[in-house]
Amino acid sequence: MTLSMYQASVPRFANMLGNLSSILDKTQAHVEAKKLDASTLTTYRLFPDMLPFTRQVQIACDTVKGAVARLAGVENPAHEDNERTIAELQERIAKTLAFIQSVSPAQIDGSEDRDIVVRRGETETHYKGMQFLLGSALPNLYFHVTTAYNILRHNGVEIGKRDYLGKP
Repeated sequence: MTLSMYQASVPRFANMLGNLSSILDKTQAHVEAKKLDASTLTTYRLFPDMLPFTRQVQIACDTVKGAVARLAGVENPAHEDNERTIAELQERIAKTLAFIQSVSPAQIDGSEDRDIVVRRGETETHYKGMQFLLGSALPNLYFHVTTAYNILRHNGVEIGKRDYLGKP
């Protein structure tokens, strides 16, 4: 049995964003139980030169929608990066999930050798589809979800490995 580009991307992306959404549910419950100001968590960063929690979630979503759009050869939907609350971050995750689930396997399968160009400022990085998915998109998603998880765990939200892994 072979693993298709679709199977290696959309279900994995959806699983991790679903797990992140569940972690945000636990975060909201923690905030309410402890009577905390949620912005103490959403603006928290692990180190001064790292991005805050909100940006970690935004980048995780951007990574997913950008990867699916590039692999499928469709337009990447733009999000404004204006979320400030847990509820707004949940909406962002939901929008991202809706987009990636609207892309069919036929649009992604066969993209192993598709030319992918990622622009960051003045820099362009060129990939083939498989290299992009396995060497950039998936690791980037895991990095930002892990960092978001670590920020919450560091701040006392009762989450564990099972929350991070979910039910793959």
